[in-house]
Amino acid sequence: MTTRAYTIDGRAPALAHYPHARRVGDLIFVSGVSSRRPDNTHVGVRIDEDGTIHRDIAAQTRAVLENIGRILKEAGAGLEHLVDITTFLIDMDDFAGYNAVYNDYFDAETGPTRTTVAVHQLPHPNLAIEMKAVAYLPLPADES
Repeated sequence: MTTRAYTIDGRAPALAHYPHARRVGDLIFVSGVSSRRPDNTHVGVRIDEDGTIHRDIAAQTRAVLENIGRILKEAGAGLEHLVDITTFLIDMDDFAGYNAVYNDYFDAETGPTRTTVAVHQLPHPNLAIEMKAVAYLPLPADES
């Protein structure tokens, strides 16, 4: 079975030793993705002078989905190839805002299955959301 790791230049690097994605046969597994930029800043965050953090769930959701799309592109796929997404939210009060953006990208007929869970925290205090995903894209016959 064919397996290949994808570590994408110009993307926010992984915080440990793992790839952005790994293809195993016809499946592409995307590691957890946030709104982190390559310079380690985050989309959808405003920090007041007093240190209060304001997280914009819509901006972060859009950034996460766009980041997943860029990672999939490197593997020859796109968001239309997603078959499953797992989403981690630090606050279920953000569920409606997350859904509003998510629905701009997917519909129930062609979109991926989805699980959304609340978590106590994510790897950085600026993050409101993280997603991991699985895409299906058959290998060309000469690579299978």
